[in-house]
Amino acid sequence: MNSVPRTTLRRPAVAAVLLLLCALLIGAGSHSAGATGTSTTIAANGSSAGRTFDGIGAISGGGGNTRLLTDYPAAQQQQILDYLFKPGYGADLQILKVEIGGDTNSTDGSESSHMHTAGTVDCGTGYEWWLMQQAKARNPQIKLYGLAWGAPGWPGGGSFWSTDTVNYLVKWLGCATSHGLTIDYLGGWNERGYDVGWYEQLRTALDGAGYGGVRIVAADSDWSVAGDVASNAAFAKSVSAIGVHYPCQGGDGGNADTCPGNATATGTGKPLWASENGSQDLNSGAPALIRSITRGYVDAHFTAYVNWPVVAAIYPNLPYSTVGLVLADQPSSGAYTVGRSLWATAQVTQFTAPGWKFLDSGSGYLGGSESNGSYVTLKSTDGTDYSTVIETTTATAAQNVTVDVSGGLSTGAVHVWATNLNSGNSADHLVQQGSLTPSGGSYSLTVQPGYVYTLTTTTGQGKGTATSPAPGSLALPYSDSFDSTTVGQQPRYLSQMQGAFEATACAGGRSGRCLTQQAPVKPIEWDGDSNPYTIGGSLNWNNYTVAADVLLRQSGSAQLIARAGTQHAFGPAGINSYYLQAGDNGAWSIVRNNTSHTLTTLASGSVAALGTGTWHHLALTVNGPTLTAAIDGTTVGSATDGTYSTGMVGLGTSGYQTDQFDNLSVTPVGTQNSGTGPIVAVADTAKCVDDDTGSTANGTKVQMWDCNGTGAQNWTLASDGTVRLGGKCMDITGANTSDGTLVELWDCNGGGNQQWKTVGGTLVNPVSGKCLDDPASDTADGTQLEIWTCNGGANQQWITPLP
Repeated sequence: MNSVPRTTLRRPAVAAVLLLLCALLIGAGSHSAGATGTSTTIAANGSSAGRTFDGIGAISGGGGNTRLLTDYPAAQQQQILDYLFKPGYGADLQILKVEIGGDTNSTDGSESSHMHTAGTVDCGTGYEWWLMQQAKARNPQIKLYGLAWGAPGWPGGGSFWSTDTVNYLVKWLGCATSHGLTIDYLGGWNERGYDVGWYEQLRTALDGAGYGGVRIVAADSDWSVAGDVASNAAFAKSVSAIGVHYPCQGGDGGNADTCPGNATATGTGKPLWASENGSQDLNSGAPALIRSITRGYVDAHFTAYVNWPVVAAIYPNLPYSTVGLVLADQPSSGAYTVGRSLWATAQVTQFTAPGWKFLDSGSGYLGGSESNGSYVTLKSTDGTDYSTVIETTTATAAQNVTVDVSGGLSTGAVHVWATNLNSGNSADHLVQQGSLTPSGGSYSLTVQPGYVYTLTTTTGQGKGTATSPAPGSLALPYSDSFDSTTVGQQPRYLSQMQGAFEATACAGGRSGRCLTQQAPVKPIEWDGDSNPYTIGGSLNWNNYTVAADVLLRQSGSAQLIARAGTQHAFGPAGINSYYLQAGDNGAWSIVRNNTSHTLTTLASGSVAALGTGTWHHLALTVNGPTLTAAIDGTTVGSATDGTYSTGMVGLGTSGYQTDQFDNLSVTPVGTQNSGTGPIVAVADTAKCVDDDTGSTANGTKVQMWDCNGTGAQNWTLASDGTVRLGGKCMDITGANTSDGTLVELWDCNGGGNQQWKTVGGTLVNPVSGKCLDDPASDTADGTQLEIWTCNGGANQQWITPLP
C-alpha cells in the first residue's frame, strides 16, 4: 500500500498565527475565512466509524475507447499515460478496470478476444495488456479489474453463463500472468444480470487454478444482486464486493445530485462499489463526477468509484466521443486535451489511498442541504493524516466551513488545494492555496460555489506540466501494407467496430502480413448486432479513391467503406457511409447506409465469379456526388448520390468470414477541401451548416440542414479568420458574447464577432471564447446555430473544409 507521506510541522509562534489569520481575513481572496450566509462545522474525528476506502478508478473498454492512444506519437502517448496514472501528476488512478475482449462491439468499437476459437489461446491480442503494464509501471499499487462485455460465439454454444466461459476467464487470467500482471478483481457479464450458480462455479475454479487472491465483483449491473447475496451464504462467500452501475440520480450520464443507497446491500456488510459511473463529457461532466464520489459515500456508503471511460481515444464520429478524463482523438498530430474531470478526480486520488477509512462524522452535506454541496473525510491507515474533500458544485453562494480536528488526527498544517470546475482555464485546476494551521484543533475557510476543495495534512501532490501539440488532420495520400503491424494487433489508424481485424501472415500464396478478420463465428454480443468492419482516417477527407487487395476465404462478400461518418449509439450497423460490396459469386453493389441502418443500393451488377482463395483488387472512388466501383482494375459501375460529402474509410465483411485485406490505399482525386466546402456536423454527418434558403440578406439565420451539396452549404474559411458564404460573413448577432446568442449572415465588416478559428474540431470565436453550437444537440432541419461556452460536446464538433 502506498501511503501518502505526512507533513510534520511545529506549531508556529503566536505572532505568526496572528499574521496568518490577518492574511486569511484580508488578502486570501475567494478561499479566505469570513462571514457568509451558510456555515458548516465538519467533525474530523479520527475515532469515528466509517467504511474502508477501496479507491477511485476508470475503465478502459466497454467500447474500444483506448484504441487510438496506442497510435499516438511516443512523446504524447507517455504524457497522456502520466496524466492518467503517475502519482502526484494527474488523475493518479487507484483502480484500472479493463475489458476482457470478446470480438464484439461494446459501445465505440470491439476489442479482440484472447480465444477467437475454443482450441487456441493468443495472449498477444489487444492493447489492454499494454495499458495495464503502463499503469503498473507508473503506480505499482494500482488495482487491476477485468470484466467481459461479450465473448466469442463458441463458449456454451453461445451461452455466456456456462462452464466454457468460466474456463475462458481463467485462461484470460493466465494471459495476464504471462504479461507479468496480477489481477485483483474479476467480474461476470457487464450489465447483463447474473447467475448465482455460475458465480459460485467461478469462485471454485479460481481457487482451484491458483487464483484465490482474485476477488469477485458482482454483478456489474443494478442492486438486484444484493438480495441473493443477503440470502445465499454460498453466493455471499463467492462475492467480495457488490458492484452497481450508475446508482446516482439520473443514471447513465445523470446529474448525480443524490446517490440513493440500498438497505439490503448495506446490510450484507460487503463493500459497495459504483463499479461503472460517469458517461460524462471530460469537462462539463466534472461536477457530476465529484458529486458521485462524495455523495455516493454520504448517501449510500460507496467505497469505490470507477469512471467510464478512462480516455476518449476514439474517432469523433462515434458515440460518447468526448467522454473520459482525457480526449485523445488525433493520433496523427498527437494533440490531446486534459479534462476538468481529471482534475476533479485528482482532488481525491492524490490525497488518499486504498485502505484509508472514511470518517462518518466528517462526511455530510454543507448546511445539511444537497443544494449547498457535500463533503467526505478520510483518515490514513496509521490514523494520523486525513484529507477532507468538499464540493460546492450545486451551491450558489460562498459558505463558511469550520473543521474541528480530534481523535488522534494530526493538528499540524493543513494544505488547501482547489479546482474551479466552472473555469476552462487550466491554471484554475488543482491549485494549491495558502495553508492553514489549526488553533485549538480548529480552523475555518470560505468555500466558493462551483469548486472542489481538498484539505489535507499530506504532501507530495503535484500537477503535470506537459502540453499538447497543435491539432491537425491526417493527410492524403495514405497507404498501409500492414507489414509493419505487430501480429495480433490492429493496424495504425484503423479501429475495429465489430469483429477482430488483426495482422496475421498472408494466405493465398502471398508473403508478408495481411489484415485478417479473426472472429470465425458470431460472438455473444453486448451491443447491437452488426457485421464485422473497421474504420479509420480523417473525417475531413472528401474526394478520393479507397482501394485494397481482398482474399475471400469463405463464401460471402468483402466491403470497401468510403465517407464513413456518424455511427449510431448502441447500434454499430447504423453508420453514415458508402461501401462497395463484392462477393465470391461475382455480384457487386454500391450501397448507402445511414444511422438507422437503412441500406440503399445505388448501383449493382455482376462480374465473373471471384471465388475463394484468390486475391482481387477492389476500388471505390468518391468524387463529389459521383461514386465509381472497380474490380481488378476494371470499372464495373457508378452511381450519383450527394448525401455524404466527407468521411473516413474502412474495410468489412458480410458476415463472420476470415477474409484478408492487403495494401490499403487512399488517393485524392478531383478537387480537395482547400478552405471551401461544407461544414458537417460530427453529431450527425448527414447534416450541414446551412444558409437559410440560400439568402444573402443581412440577418439570414445560419442553421442545420440535410447536406445537399448546394451553394447554401459551400462555406469558405478565409485567411482573414472569417467564415464566408455568398459574399457574407458568419456573424454573432449584435456582437453579444452571452451563451445562446444566435449566429446569422451579415455584411463582412471586420468585427470581432465575425472572427472564427478551428480548434480541435470546434469553431471558436476568439473574442468571446465561445464555440459554434447546435443548441440542445437538435439536428432538425432549420435549427439556428448559436454560440455557447466551449464544453467539448459533440454538438460543438464540426468537420470543416481545410483552411
